[in-house]
Amino acid sequence: MEKYEAVFKSLLESFQSNSASTEEKNVEDEIPVGVSNRHTHLSQADLNSLFGEGYQLSKTKDLSQPGQYACKETVTICGPNGAIEKVRILGPVRGMTQVEILEGDCYKLGVTTEPRLSGDLKLTNGITIVGPKGTVRIPEGLIVAQRHIHMTPMDAERYGVHDGQMVSIEVDGPRGGVFKNVAIRVTDKSALELHIDMEEANAMNVSSSSKIKLRK
Repeated sequence: MEKYEAVFKSLLESFQSNSASTEEKNVEDEIPVGVSNRHTHLSQADLNSLFGEGYQLSKTKDLSQPGQYACKETVTICGPNGAIEKVRILGPVRGMTQVEILEGDCYKLGVTTEPRLSGDLKLTNGITIVGPKGTVRIPEGLIVAQRHIHMTPMDAERYGVHDGQMVSIEVDGPRGGVFKNVAIRVTDKSALELHIDMEEANAMNVSSSSKIKLRK
């Protein structure tokens, strides 16, 4: 009898151990979420034109990606059909100005654009930016942000993906589903996080507490 009890105890411990390992793996596989609204990144030259020569951005809070932050400053962006006020500036300054809008903003502004990764601005449309001290018309740099996942090389190895790869993600919850065409962005200075915009988040009721899993 004692022999059978020992065997049963061993099997039970093994089952509990495997269950705990599975739960731990599932938690590790979940990807944090960052939801973004429309915003702009400015070059120093354009910042000077909009806010005055030598102007420095004022940080209000750090963002999840190392070195990135939201600023107190906002601008107005203007298209042929309308304008959107209080568009947040994100720092630090960049080599080239970039304006990221939502798909729905195109109708209000009277512009066309397409999903692009940050920094991929060649042959994109331009837009007019208005600040407290001046106006800038950028010839290109208007995009709708391509949904993407930031990760380090170690994260990429763990998930079995590489920089530039397109994957799908599965969203849990009552309005959950699958997003395709999610770009992998791998750098040494990244923090693991899925970036989607507000329209995409609203479509599947995604928030920072949502459970997101990568599906290749």
